[in-house]
Amino acid sequence: MRRMDPRFDITEAEIARVVAVFYGAVRRHEVLAPIFADHVGDWPAHEDRIAAFWKGAILHKAGYNGSPMRAHLSAGNVRPEHFDIWLALFDEALRRTLPPWSARAWSQMAHRIGQGLRAGVQNIDAGRAGPPVLR
Repeated sequence: MRRMDPRFDITEAEIARVVAVFYGAVRRHEVLAPIFADHVGDWPAHEDRIAAFWKGAILHKAGYNGSPMRAHLSAGNVRPEHFDIWLALFDEALRRTLPPWSARAWSQMAHRIGQGLRAGVQNIDAGRAGPPVLR
């Protein structure tokens, strides 16, 4: 079986560092911190799980089992507008942690994933409002 090349040049240690810097910012953020606090009881385990997701997405390494869409939809308190905040904090963590080229490449990937997750949450939100009232 042919091993797939990484999507861009980055190490596992750099991925772990970006994840740690990002979640440090999340835990201090006035909007996102309470949302994450409702769902994350073990921050090191959560960061390891998310680092495994990114290692799979970027480096094609096995280790992540889960569904980001299902996790965000089942949370119940994640709203479409939270993704803009999430992505801004993530971009800042990338800029602070990585060389510019790697930061840009990862940012583009994160924004594509974020758009998909936002769309899923918007669809759920639209369904929560119920059918339109016709008069």
